[in-house]
Amino acid sequence: MFIERKKQMKATLLATAAALLPFGAMAQDRVEATAGADLVSGYIWRGQDLGNVSIQPSASVSFRGFSLTAWGSVGIDKNDTKELDLTLGYATGGFSLSITDYWFNGGAGYFRYGASTTAHVFEVQAGYDFGPLAVNWYTNFAGNDGVNDKGKRAYSSYVSLTAPFRLGGLDWTASIGATPWETSFYNQGAGGFEVTDIAFGVSKEIPLTERFSLPLSARAVWNPATGGAYLVAGISL
Repeated sequence: MFIERKKQMKATLLATAAALLPFGAMAQDRVEATAGADLVSGYIWRGQDLGNVSIQPSASVSFRGFSLTAWGSVGIDKNDTKELDLTLGYATGGFSLSITDYWFNGGAGYFRYGASTTAHVFEVQAGYDFGPLAVNWYTNFAGNDGVNDKGKRAYSSYVSLTAPFRLGGLDWTASIGATPWETSFYNQGAGGFEVTDIAFGVSKEIPLTERFSLPLSARAVWNPATGGAYLVAGISL
């Protein structure tokens, strides 16, 4: 997800996603809650184009390393898919673990959980942030997952490496993501190990008043598996 969830899924995504994931490293002694929204020029997730200009609200509560996050995406274009994700996560030190329920409105209704009819996708994430490098692994374990060439559940997976750095007085991230094996879930059918997301992101605060500034971010993304390339921008409220 373009502006880091992890504000998410922040779990990651959420996972993360997911993009890149979303939890604090230190356990707090009281319940904390946050709410916000991002406006992005395009919804690019793990190298895939999922929509045009979108509003992406989020809300989360956390306590002693545990967090529950709701994240959504609604495209300005009426044909864009609407998404609602719920992520339950735990983080301690640099380690994070989460489960995310993704739901998209293009299929069955929200409360349909049949193995062959649901529009939900359930994903588990595990990762470790070493400081100069964060490593995250994501695997779909239930729901509307992709399949392999034999028509069997693929347990579609994605692995990412993310490195933050500072350049020119701004905060940057460099990341690379890949699918480790065959699945129809990513890139209209990944044929095996494929690098699907090479990205560089930058963010800065634009002061508007003495007490308020507007977070602005930009991200360049390349998907070698599909030949796609994207430059997206976003603001956070």
